[in-house]
Amino acid sequence: MQIGELAKTTGTTARALRHYEQAGLISSDRAPNGYRIYDERTVVRVRNIRHLLAAGLTLDDVQIFLPCLDGDVTTTPPSDKALQVASERLTVLNERIAAQTAIRDRLKTALRHATGDRIRPAA
Repeated sequence: MQIGELAKTTGTTARALRHYEQAGLISSDRAPNGYRIYDERTVVRVRNIRHLLAAGLTLDDVQIFLPCLDGDVTTTPPSDKALQVASERLTVLNERIAAQTAIRDRLKTALRHATGDRIRPAA
C-alpha cells in the first residue's frame, strides 16, 4: 500500500509515517516510480506506535518496544526494559507538570497583585 493509503488507514499523516521510517520504526520498499510501498502488516505497527506515543512516550522510547510492535502492545506483557522506560517517562512528565503548575501559580499571583483583585484569573 502507498503512503497515503497507510496514513488514511491508520489515522495519521504521510509526514508522520516518513518520520517513523526515518526513526527506524517502520520500513518500506520503493516502487519503480520511487513511491514508498508498505506491507499490510505495517498498519498494526503504526497503530501500536501511535498508541505508545499517545500514552506519552517519545519515538526514542518506542524503540524499546520494537520486538512487540507487530503484535498487540496493549495485551502483551512488557519487558523489564519497557517498564523502566515508561517509568522514567512518567517521572519526566510529572516534573514538567509540576514546573508548569508553579509557573501558572506565579502568574496568577502576579495578576491578582497587579489588578488588585479586579480581574480574577481563571483557575
